[in-house]
Amino acid sequence: MSAPNARERKACWDARDELWKCLDVHKDQTSACEKLQREFEDKCPAQWVKYFFKRRDFLKYKEKIQNEGYEPTEGASKL
Repeated sequence: MSAPNARERKACWDARDELWKCLDVHKDQTSACEKLQREFEDKCPAQWVKYFFKRRDFLKYKEKIQNEGYEPTEGASKL
């Protein structure tokens, strides 16, 4: 598979952004955003889809840690 050109990359990123907005509005209920998810998967290479979902999970986790703080579990070793 050849690398996406600029037009294809922009279409992928736009589809990703629309899906993420939908997921934010619907509190990550994927059933409400199925059409946008299919469009995102159609417009982006499979490796990118996988990466973007991992990236979203990481950004959500990072935001949670920043807003709520970090509390280590009991018995966790201290470095």
